[in-house]
Amino acid sequence: MSSLASTPPATGRELIGVDLGGTAIKLLRCTTAGESLAELEVPTPRPAVPGAVTTALVEAIERLDPERRADRIGIGHPGPADRAGRVARIAINLPGWREVPLADWLEPQLGRPVTCENDANCAALGEAWLGAARGIDDVLLLTLGTGVGGAVLLDGRLFRGHGGAAAEPGLIGVDPDGPPCNSGNRGSLESFCSLAGLARLSPRDPRELVRAADAGEVEALAVWRTYGSRLGVGLSSLIYLFTPRLILIGGGLSAACDHLLPAAWEQVRERVLAVSREGLEIRRGALGNGAGRLGAARLALDRLG
Repeated sequence: MSSLASTPPATGRELIGVDLGGTAIKLLRCTTAGESLAELEVPTPRPAVPGAVTTALVEAIERLDPERRADRIGIGHPGPADRAGRVARIAINLPGWREVPLADWLEPQLGRPVTCENDANCAALGEAWLGAARGIDDVLLLTLGTGVGGAVLLDGRLFRGHGGAAAEPGLIGVDPDGPPCNSGNRGSLESFCSLAGLARLSPRDPRELVRAADAGEVEALAVWRTYGSRLGVGLSSLIYLFTPRLILIGGGLSAACDHLLPAAWEQVRERVLAVSREGLEIRRGALGNGAGRLGAARLALDRLG
C-alpha cells in the first residue's frame, strides 16, 4: 500500500527526488532549500525489470506532482550510473539492469530533465545538505539493507572514479573463503552485512532482533555483536583507503546501530593505526530512509541548473 503526505506548496522552483529501492520507490517534492512539499511511497514492481520500473516511476511522479510544479528530477537507483548521469549501468540485486538509459527513457514521458545516480551517493548528498554530514568534507557512508551500498565524499565532492562506478564499499572482500556475492566476489562485506548475511546469523526478523536487543536479550545482543564485528573488519580497510572524518551508517539495519557499533569500533581500534582514525566519528545518519530522495533532489538542483 502506498502513502502520500503533503504540505501547502511554497513559492519558487521545485524539485523531485526519487529513491528507487528493491522493495519500495520513495519520492519527494521539495523546494530548492530542501523543504518538503509532498512525499509518496509506492511498491517496486515485481519482478523489478527496467520496463516495469520505468512505468511505475512515471506514474508515481505524475501522482506526486500532477500540476507539474517541479521542473527537475533526480533519480537514485541501486548501482552505479555513468558519469553523465544518464545511464543506470548495473544493479546486481535487480533483474535485467544492465546499461539502462533511464534518463533517456523518462524525459520524453515526463517532459522534464532527469538525472540519475547511485542511491548511496544520493544519500550522502542528502546527509551533507541537511543531515549529519553538514559542514564535513570527508565522509564515508554505508547503507545496510538488501545489499550494502556506499558513497564517499572527499573534499566535499562525490568520489565517482573512472566511468562513475567507484565507491562500492559493500563489494570489497573481507574473507576469501566467505559466502558468494551477486557481484561475483566471495566473502564480500555485503555477503556478511546485508539482510541475507544477517539471516545467516539469525532467522529472526531484524526489527524483532532490535527490539530484543533493546530489552537486553543475550542472544539478540550476541547476534548484533557478531554482525558489528564483521562490519568493523570491512570499515577498517575503508578507513585506511579514505581516512574519513565521519562514517555514517544508513539503511534499514541502521536501526541496530546502538548494538552493532560498539563491536565495529572494537575492530577499528584493533586494526587501524591511530593516525589513520584520528578524530574519526562513526554514527547513524540523521535522515533515515529520507536521505536518498532528498539527495536525489539536491542532485537535480546541482546538475540541471
